[in-house]
Amino acid sequence: MSPDPSQNPQASSSLRFGYGTNGLADLRLDDALALLADLGYDGVGLTLDHMHLDPLAPDLAARTRRVARRLDELGLGVTVETGARYVLDPRRKHGPSLLDPGPDDRARRVDLLLRAVRVAADLGAHAVHCFSGTVPDGTDEDTAWKRLAETLAPVLDAAAGAGVPLAVEPEPGHLLATLADFHHLRRTLGDPEPLGLTLDLGHCQCLEPLPPADCVREAAPWLRHVQIEDMRRGVHEHLPFGDGEIDFPPLLAALAATGYQGLTVVELPRHSHAGPHFAARSLPFLRRAAQRTAALPPHGDPSATPEGSTTP
Repeated sequence: MSPDPSQNPQASSSLRFGYGTNGLADLRLDDALALLADLGYDGVGLTLDHMHLDPLAPDLAARTRRVARRLDELGLGVTVETGARYVLDPRRKHGPSLLDPGPDDRARRVDLLLRAVRVAADLGAHAVHCFSGTVPDGTDEDTAWKRLAETLAPVLDAAAGAGVPLAVEPEPGHLLATLADFHHLRRTLGDPEPLGLTLDLGHCQCLEPLPPADCVREAAPWLRHVQIEDMRRGVHEHLPFGDGEIDFPPLLAALAATGYQGLTVVELPRHSHAGPHFAARSLPFLRRAAQRTAALPPHGDPSATPEGSTTP
């Protein structure tokens, strides 16, 4: 296919864009990877799930080696994501979590994260993503924070040994929902070196007190993984680019200015029914937004930017 100039990976931005396999759930993994390479993406956010490198099926190490070879053939970078909805419990979304009352249930989630760390190391991934989970009914927040710290301890040890950062995502509605919550966890754990941050830029628009570009600057020292989509204030709904309120050029300028070297992964899991369409549409949008950062004043002034996406 003839690449659109806006997809040129030599554009004026140093950012590397990927697409999440949770938005390509109807494709075989090999087909999804080939699609992203053909479209010009730099990498993939690989969600470990029953249809994509099942973390619980036999011969995980051998299957991971095959995926590693395929990624290398296609020239794709990778980050490992652990947000599969029903990979551990076919009846309960994202269950069990790190906060569940039952120690055996918490151990199942820990085991998944330990498997993800091994997979990430074998793939050469730049990070492993995870989140806290929601506070269970009948559990007070102090107990929930204690459980989160205890359950993450062995995962952080494994991440340190593998040389792969663990990037915790603030997720609306979860115990760890905001950047302030991430810093609370970081201080509680003693600021361990393997602990980093997954920053979903849409979540910044949704609920953070600072504008998204300011969130990026504030989070810069801990950034290990970035997710991106459009979103509206106060509504946690991942939207295709241009359907929300985010002004992307100053946001991408702020991200590029941090020196972040990992992937910035498009996160549209609820649009998986038309995944190839949205994958093809998203990268040109992001490339155009990245090119427009050159016209911004130094460091931009996102606080002065009116709400509403102005990127074509």
